[in-house]
Amino acid sequence: MKELSNYNEFSREEWKHFHGEYNKQAITNSELRKIKSLDDEISIEDVRSVYAPVRHLLHIYLKNYRKLTKLKNDFLDHPNKKVPFIIGVSGSVAVGKSTTARLLKIMLERAYPQYTVAQMTTDGFLYPSKVLKEKGLMDKKGFPQTYDMPKLLKFLSDVKTQTGPIRYPLYSHNIYDIIPNKFEEINNPDILIVEGINALQLTENTRIFMSDFFDFSIYIDADVKNIEKWFLDRFETLLSLARNDPNSYYYQFTQLPEKESLQMAKDVWQNINYPNLLNYIRPTKTRADLILHKSDDHQIDKIYLRKY
Repeated sequence: MKELSNYNEFSREEWKHFHGEYNKQAITNSELRKIKSLDDEISIEDVRSVYAPVRHLLHIYLKNYRKLTKLKNDFLDHPNKKVPFIIGVSGSVAVGKSTTARLLKIMLERAYPQYTVAQMTTDGFLYPSKVLKEKGLMDKKGFPQTYDMPKLLKFLSDVKTQTGPIRYPLYSHNIYDIIPNKFEEINNPDILIVEGINALQLTENTRIFMSDFFDFSIYIDADVKNIEKWFLDRFETLLSLARNDPNSYYYQFTQLPEKESLQMAKDVWQNINYPNLLNYIRPTKTRADLILHKSDDHQIDKIYLRKY
């Protein structure tokens, strides 16, 4: 495939031999259930065969990054200071980005307890629904123009250049909006994992990519028909969870006939999520250092590692 000509392709069977001895601090099935996203699937075998080699590869990149940072400071006669190593995780909605990010955080923390690892999502940098309505963008939520990219880029710049706590806004999928006056913070971690559909996108009216701040990036890929099915399955699960929760954004759809609410979800996919994937998310795939391709059962069947 010409699109991936600058990647080495590996089958799951080939890839699993690259990590050496499996880490002693193994992930349990109970922990996997806690970190996986709605209707996502992941197994201990996925951890052993796919994510353990990814964790080892990330450590190789981290060690070289820290060495290069020190050499640069020596060259400039600057004092050596810790600069966070940032990992970007991108891909479509419903493809399992959050599961991957949370799993990598746990695996890195356990394998390398000397490092502080933080993880966050770019959802907090979406404009609040009130602003999106004012801009006429509610039916484009998730598209590049619905994010406050200057604020997001400043946040990433601050992470790289400043020490001490740095705040970022929080988003709730339950209310489908930014949580007013609610923030989380990171405090000079060794490793920061940033997950979001826009993680590899170019910012409008500038030549700055989010990926300019990343030291390693991962794209979670799958066939479009599978992603659509996973999105619709997740919508059904969200409806089920919202039936007795009037505060949930999805509660309103539980008051509709089931056929009508499911048709609405299909329309959202066809008119919003699919065009966003086709035009803005998938074209960023080849900016990633590593591409993990999922088959129809969520199992990763192909791994692509950038050659250079």
